[in-house]
Amino acid sequence: MISCEWLLGCQTAPGELPREWFPASVPGCAQKGYARARHWPDVFWADNAKMYDGLENLYWRYRTVPRLPEIGAGERLYFVAKGVDYEFDILIGGKTVFSQEGMFTPVELDVTELLHEGDALEVLIHPAPKRAGAAPHSREEADQSVKPAVSYGWDWHPYLVVLGIWDECGLELRPAARILSCEPHYTLDGARRTARVHFETAYTGAQPPIYTVFDPEGQIVYQGEETDFALNPVRLWWCNGQGQADLYRWSARLPSGDTREGRVGFRDIALQMNADDWNAVNGTRSNPPMTITLNGRRIFAKGTNWVNPELFPGTITRETYLPLIQLAKDAHFNLFRIWGGAIVNKEAFFDLCDEMGILVWQEFPLACNNYLGTPHYLKILEREARSIVRRVRRHPSHALWCGGNELFTAWSRMTDQSLALRLLNKVCYEEDPFTPFLPTSPVMNVSHGYYRFLDDEGQDVMTVMQRKKRMTAYTEFGVPSMPEPEYLKTFIPEAELFPPRPGGAYEFHHAFNAWNGTENWLPRDILDFYFEKAESLEVLVRQTQWLQAEGYKAIYEEARRQKPYCSMALNWCYNEPWPTAANNSLVSYPAIAKKALRAVAESCRDTCLSLRIPRFDWKPGDRMTLEPWVLNDAPAPFEGCECEVTLIVDGKRTLLRKARFDSGAANANVQGEAFEIRLPADCAAPSFTLEIACAAHPEWTSAYTLLLRAKEGRVSGSDTK
Repeated sequence: MISCEWLLGCQTAPGELPREWFPASVPGCAQKGYARARHWPDVFWADNAKMYDGLENLYWRYRTVPRLPEIGAGERLYFVAKGVDYEFDILIGGKTVFSQEGMFTPVELDVTELLHEGDALEVLIHPAPKRAGAAPHSREEADQSVKPAVSYGWDWHPYLVVLGIWDECGLELRPAARILSCEPHYTLDGARRTARVHFETAYTGAQPPIYTVFDPEGQIVYQGEETDFALNPVRLWWCNGQGQADLYRWSARLPSGDTREGRVGFRDIALQMNADDWNAVNGTRSNPPMTITLNGRRIFAKGTNWVNPELFPGTITRETYLPLIQLAKDAHFNLFRIWGGAIVNKEAFFDLCDEMGILVWQEFPLACNNYLGTPHYLKILEREARSIVRRVRRHPSHALWCGGNELFTAWSRMTDQSLALRLLNKVCYEEDPFTPFLPTSPVMNVSHGYYRFLDDEGQDVMTVMQRKKRMTAYTEFGVPSMPEPEYLKTFIPEAELFPPRPGGAYEFHHAFNAWNGTENWLPRDILDFYFEKAESLEVLVRQTQWLQAEGYKAIYEEARRQKPYCSMALNWCYNEPWPTAANNSLVSYPAIAKKALRAVAESCRDTCLSLRIPRFDWKPGDRMTLEPWVLNDAPAPFEGCECEVTLIVDGKRTLLRKARFDSGAANANVQGEAFEIRLPADCAAPSFTLEIACAAHPEWTSAYTLLLRAKEGRVSGSDTK
């Protein structure tokens, strides 16, 4: 692609011209370029993001006067833009030659006869879509557009509605004989050893391309002109923890030299019914299937909800994605749910998921709104959806289509009869018929929430998961915490750092009143229930991080214990687009792992020991019943082991029980015999730890740090790690 030097200006009406121009980064964001030219302060600091309010109501004009390449006989010059956000016109010499609404449909415009040396090539971006009558500064403004709703404000994202050329953009000189499109499709035989490959290719010129397929080691396994051929044997693509994410490389090359390249991973995928879910009562509708089956193997989906990794999507690169996806792989995750309020990620995201074996649940850009099926909206939605499906479907990591987030709810009020969802199902069937489709999340018997350590009845997550929850999938749940104090100092003014209060930078960065006017993310009521009033920011942060780590461990492990009826555990949420002062995220912006991620990684190991513990807080002398488990999602059988359960309190280790686990099948848990213990009556520490370990497999060890009210009232929580 021939890059261009772009200038950017803004105007209040489409017929005007900007009064001044400034250099633009492409890809990038119009508002970010404007702020840079005006020398605005750091958008992350305090409430500086408010400065951007209203810029989304302007027209933004990108301009370049490119130096044109020499065009040979039969060659064509194209203007290519992979993504422009959101509604825009393309002008050459001041004349509009193309218009489009939608940020996910790429532009490939033949400008051979239109663009001449010295002509200005411009992209005029219209103001952000806002439905008339919608509540201002709310996601409702986006409910009649296919623009992701997140930038209209969320409980972890400020109101900052971005616009701009957000993906690769430039000129391409294409030969007379060229490949217009090329995509391999395949089917696996019943034994999944032979792949029948079919290349769907469009090209110009008399001679067909030569196809070459390389195995994961780079050895040629096919070369020729045939578009249909068999590969035997093939190595399957597996998700993280189940095997190797083997990728084959392919190329299609014309005699002219024009070449297309790509990768393919051979696998089949389905959603199947969860255990016993056909047993609907009195003829009622059964719960929908929620168990991912990869290459015929049932997979327990351990993962998380992925959101935009940047406020300005145009700044996202492969280097943005890489550390985040690597952290997820290291945490033993095998599935990202790409939340419907966010963008459909750039190509580098899917490439990295292909390489690291992370399955992708991709939602369309609908979230928490009633997307009424007006003719105009449906027209744009269909074009955007087809573009999304055609780009994403070829990736072996892509596992599931979903209409959007929380659409079957009182606040969205959509149903499976809503035209937008019927349309999306149709598009997915026509473009990618063998990939599963869900209308939304949650559906019947799938859980979103709870998002705090205590529920509305004052029961903690350990108790709630064991006594109240039995779901086929937990696709959102959360426990909030604050990030490290040094991190908070990078965006909270020193005068506001401690104690945190509603209003000011803490509230603007979501610690208070982030949603429903409550203190969900920095819950002082919960902290007051367990702990003495923190005397420093460091103590307060440790208190929140303790609850988050133990809370997430409890939810992930209990969800796994409910297998096979339960088949998914995906926390809300994984990452952040900017620094938050308190949130459910496991990773602080841009890619800083919280302490809870380490705890979750232990709970998501393919094989690990686990203790079912009734609740979080205890008193000296209390009796508790412990239930040991082996959680096994590995594809190999469990061969049995002997383990020890140990109490660690006041610096003393006490062996509580030796337990023997029988052998078990692959991808199946093993439940041990429950036993009762009594805590020592003379404990003085504010916490104690329960550990379950196997000497032969120390890598399976698990430990749980619980609160001990050694005296009446609350504990300081200052010595927890």
